[in-house]
Amino acid sequence: MRIAELAGKRVAIWGFGREGRAAIRAIRHRLPDLALALYCSEAEVGGAQAFDVTLRIYPHEPDAVALSAYDIVVKSPGISAYKPAILTSQAQGTRFTSGTALWFAENSQARVVAVTGTKGKSTTTALIAHLARALGIRTALAGNIGLPLLELLDQQADLWAIELSSFQTGEAGSLELGVITSLYEEHLDWHGSRERYVADKLKLIDVARELLVNAGQAALLEKTATHAHRQLFANADGWHVKEGFICRGEATVFALDRLPVPGMHNALNACAALAAVELMGFDAAEAAASLSNFRALPHRLQSLGERDGLQWINDSISTTPQATLAALDSLRDREITVIVGGHDRGLDWSPFVQAVASRSALRIVTQGANGPRIARALRAAKSEVPLGDVDKFADAIDMARTITPPGGVVLLSPGAPSFDQFHDYAERGKRFADIAGFDDKTMTGIDGLGIA
Repeated sequence: MRIAELAGKRVAIWGFGREGRAAIRAIRHRLPDLALALYCSEAEVGGAQAFDVTLRIYPHEPDAVALSAYDIVVKSPGISAYKPAILTSQAQGTRFTSGTALWFAENSQARVVAVTGTKGKSTTTALIAHLARALGIRTALAGNIGLPLLELLDQQADLWAIELSSFQTGEAGSLELGVITSLYEEHLDWHGSRERYVADKLKLIDVARELLVNAGQAALLEKTATHAHRQLFANADGWHVKEGFICRGEATVFALDRLPVPGMHNALNACAALAAVELMGFDAAEAAASLSNFRALPHRLQSLGERDGLQWINDSISTTPQATLAALDSLRDREITVIVGGHDRGLDWSPFVQAVASRSALRIVTQGANGPRIARALRAAKSEVPLGDVDKFADAIDMARTITPPGGVVLLSPGAPSFDQFHDYAERGKRFADIAGFDDKTMTGIDGLGIA
């Protein structure tokens, strides 16, 4: 559906976050006289009125009756497509779209590489843009990484590096290359079940002319085996990690000790990005040298520095137990206290419990809504890892400061979303920095968003 098709229709915007604002702005630009309704929270009403005085604003979540009054609803991605009100109104003829879907409809000829995955998708997308720009290619970096596509509606790029969440993969149009970095369970509250999460994530397969997947994940290989043009990374014939180097087949290309982002998972993200650049027809081997000046994304294993004789690392973006394990693996030779817990999405923590059971030089502090559940699982497994269990985020930081040996690391890698105590992971990461004694104002946004 293109924006022009909204003309003469009854249209509502649902959500007044950055995606919602981008949708309003884009529709107003193309269809200035179209009447628009907005559903948002009470706290957002003032901002919405100042943003667009012509909006009809409803400060509550619409029910099925309200939604059925519209021909088309432009929904923000954080609103689950499986809400009963949405399913009911769809059955009665209301069509739902999104900023992502509208952008793809308007840009069917764009050269797009879209990245999804349970973890690694943001860093991989940013790495693709970084590598392409090092080769002089005019590249857009946008999507779920922090810049809604509709904010770049009328701009041109030779390559579009787009991150898609599991909420957005079903909204993408045809794209040249789809990349799936990893696949674990996440966002079960949005999708309703692990099976539906996997199915939604893999909708990228249906629109990707060529598909790049992680050869190290057997389940992912099985589920993508039928794609006619599937390519692999993390395999010996392609881009992979071996003996301290990123390699292309038998050729050693880039030393891992020059990679600014730590951990094997980030080395594999770099392999995915190099493979994607190569599959888009560019010289990845030539671009590889630029990996050394890639700037890590904020809140992703971000070293804050030293305070009180301890090293402080912010990995607030970690929202799955697997992401926390990857963070711990990147610091395996250090004395670590890791702070885990947050909003409870019902994820299975048993693999985490099993993985840390035999770890030495590790302490765990649980906090947040699912902290007690994680602590119970650790105690039930008779884990020998020292465990602290507190309610509040600030108390967890204070405990970590107390129990971590001099020279050790305090790692915030929650393995859970932030919504129990914070607006988002960025607010959580800034609060961590502030309590630890660092200036959270230095924690700037993601470099390179937009077109360059």
